[in-house]
Formats: sequence, C-alpha cells, structure tokens
Amino acid sequence: MADKNVTEQYAALRAAIAEHKGEQGALMPVLQAAQNIFGYVPEDVQKTIAEGLGVTLSEVYGVATFYSQFSLEPNGEHVIGVCLGTACYVKGSQKVLDRLAEELEVEVGKTTKDGKFTLNATRCLGACGLAPVMMIGDEVYGRLVPDDIPGILDKYRS
Repeated sequence: MADKNVTEQYAALRAAIAEHKGEQGALMPVLQAAQNIFGYVPEDVQKTIAEGLGVTLSEVYGVATFYSQFSLEPNGEHVIGVCLGTACYVKGSQKVLDRLAEELEVEVGKTTKDGKFTLNATRCLGACGLAPVMMIGDEVYGRLVPDDIPGILDKYRS
C-alpha cells in the first residue's frame, strides 16, 4: 500500500481510526493498519492516531516501540534479520551481525543511506539446527561465518 499518495494514505488511516474508535484495544489494529498503509509509523502518523483515538502520544509511542512488528523508520528494500537467540549466539551470530554492520556501513536497527538494506538483530528464527542464521526477506541463510556475508550481500546489491 505504500505507493499511495500521502492524502490517500491519511484518508485510509482516518478510516481505520473511525472503524476501531471506541473499541477496547483499538490502538493495536490502528497501528497495524498504519504500518500497512505507510510501511512504518512515523511521529506525524502517531500524532494522528493519538488524536483520533483520544489517547496520549506517549501511549501510541509506547505500544509502537514495544512490539517489533512496528517500525518508526522506513525499512530498506531488503530487511536483514540476524538471529541472536541462544543457539545462534553461541555459534557466532554476533560476529556475523558485526560483519554485516561493517559491510553495509550501518548500525543495527537502521537502514542504509541508499535505502537498500535494513539491518535488525532478532530473537529465535526457528532454524536452530542451521545456527547461526539470518534472513533476508523470506530467504534463510544458515551455518554462516562472517566471510560468507560479502557474497550473500552481492546477490542483493545488483
């Protein structure tokens, strides 16, 4: 949905607010709608939600930052998640994450300047037997070593 113009996006957000206003727990479905509409939940969208639902901006921000499904910044074209769960961590996933940050010249939780990659540290991805594991979009990469990273990234850079 992120290709709609801004006026249409805000109209869709206001419709989602109107649909859920007055319901108990309305904030979650409205935030989910906002994430789908805009691709992320920037501060101006949070303000619109707060005003529309009659809640504080800090409440909206608190929920948006508590749940990992919401992003406060736009995601890159390719979202990378590196598992830091126990099995992956003990097999070296932190070194894989560090190599990704170095190769992409980006901090964990941020998006590269060109908007191509977003780098995230995650918890268990459910592929412990392949530890250490990362995902790029829906693609799973397992049994990683830091030297695997440049070749994998090259597939997505072109």
